[in-house]
Amino acid sequence: MTATAETEKMLTPEIEAFIEKWREKPGNLIMILHRVQEEFGYIPRQAAFEVADALNIPVAKIYGVITFYHFFKLSKPGRNQIAICMGTACYLKGGQDLIDECERILGVGLNTVTEDGEFSVEAVRCIGCCGLAPVLTVNGKVYGGVTTKQISKIIDQYDER
Repeated sequence: MTATAETEKMLTPEIEAFIEKWREKPGNLIMILHRVQEEFGYIPRQAAFEVADALNIPVAKIYGVITFYHFFKLSKPGRNQIAICMGTACYLKGGQDLIDECERILGVGLNTVTEDGEFSVEAVRCIGCCGLAPVLTVNGKVYGGVTTKQISKIIDQYDER
């Protein structure tokens, strides 16, 4: 019995159609996992098993890809996702200080979610805005030249608690 037979199906008909469209194309697994993460915000365990079944590949291959690429998430992120750049320019201009301040304000560490599910914080390798260092994003919106004194104001814009 497969994992999908034990529980209710997680993949939507749209994702199943996407899998069919990409089934025979090169790079299909990464594209399919991107689509799954787009739907759920991360790759749920059940969805990983269903993708493996749909593509007739071992679930270990799915997890090999998910854990290799930093983009993929194995746990549900906060409603507001804070990503702090730790590329060379951002690191040298205070990226770690931004992480420390976010952790202090939100009361959570890196790669964790606040208890209420509102915020998650992660360090990323490079956002591609080196001239604006240090940089962070919230839900994809870029904030450049950020100081620790600005973190609280930025978070407050998204805080609905």
